[in-house]
Amino acid sequence: MPQNKSWNWQHPNWPNFTWKAERLTRAEALFAEAAGIVIGTTQHLDEAAQEALMIDIMRDEACDTSEIEGEILDRDSVQSSIRRQLGLKTDRRAGPMEAGIAEMMVDLYRNLTTPFSEKNLYSWHAMVMNGRRDLADIGRYRQHEELMQIVSGPNYRRRVHYEAPPSAQVPAEMARLLTWLRKTASGGPGSIEVPLPPLTRAGIAHLWFESIHPFEDGNGRIGRAIVEKALAQGLSRPALTGVSGTFLKRRKDYYQALENASGTLDATDWLLWFAAAAIEAARRTEAHIAFILDKARLLASLGGKLNARQEKALLRLFEAGQEGFIGGLSARNYRTITGATPATTTRDLVDLVTLGALTRTGERKGARYHLAVPLHPVEHLGIEEIAP
Repeated sequence: MPQNKSWNWQHPNWPNFTWKAERLTRAEALFAEAAGIVIGTTQHLDEAAQEALMIDIMRDEACDTSEIEGEILDRDSVQSSIRRQLGLKTDRRAGPMEAGIAEMMVDLYRNLTTPFSEKNLYSWHAMVMNGRRDLADIGRYRQHEELMQIVSGPNYRRRVHYEAPPSAQVPAEMARLLTWLRKTASGGPGSIEVPLPPLTRAGIAHLWFESIHPFEDGNGRIGRAIVEKALAQGLSRPALTGVSGTFLKRRKDYYQALENASGTLDATDWLLWFAAAAIEAARRTEAHIAFILDKARLLASLGGKLNARQEKALLRLFEAGQEGFIGGLSARNYRTITGATPATTTRDLVDLVTLGALTRTGERKGARYHLAVPLHPVEHLGIEEIAP
């Protein structure tokens, strides 16, 4: 159906985005605080734990950024692919989608501090589109003459959420964005004297990239990788923030915020939404690290006291993460994980409670067992909490 909305890239002042910097001052401080805690706490982990943490974050980011686009990946296969990319031992094969996004995440992690480049983005696109046979342009910007539109609804009532610049304009548009990214980086070659704060720079970069929509497909996943790299470049020590998990939890609002920003060069509202989500993401990573430290302390206290079945079950619970075992472990789950008989299961679970490894709620068939470590819930962060 026809629509008369003008897009941000059609404005005479494009791409000179504006924003009210004073409304982002508190948000930038809150992000710096959360990121600083993550970086500081990570240093308390030994080398093996730091490696495991990074693999967890990359796996979750790969799966979450894909799920935002409606692609549900096998998490174990993604983790196996990440380990393979890092040169670590693994015995699980992965499909092309899992292997491709895993390769991009490892490349992102290894090159957080390097300048953005067209070659870098082309490589990411080829990785993300691994195994695709339905696209004409893989590993390069789109070249088709058809309109690049984001639409929804049936043909007779189709809604155009956004229309990107024609393909012929994309190389020049992207060259301008990449130049801006290099100039606004902290201490990079050609950077300006006062770089943009990390939230502002990453938020503008994401909005600008998604407005150009340079690739035939995969723009969302690459755009969120740009966010991670831009945020990392503004930290005292580069680290992944894990924004896609929070974006996924807020997927409807995320798409709406981008759509609202697509018709204006005033990016203030978008940046406030983005900032709240990024701060929440950093706090989730902080909670994940606290969970890992709790795991290490608990396992150390149980050294030599567990049989192989009990250890396997505990590790499976820890692998699920602090949000993965809220429902609790049942005796039936324990038998499935360990292959134990009902009688052995009962003895094992009683022992685990006695040792302080698990706590129990409920009775008989309704009994559920939980890891005896504190949960670190992260509350939803609203714009009113970060901006005056």
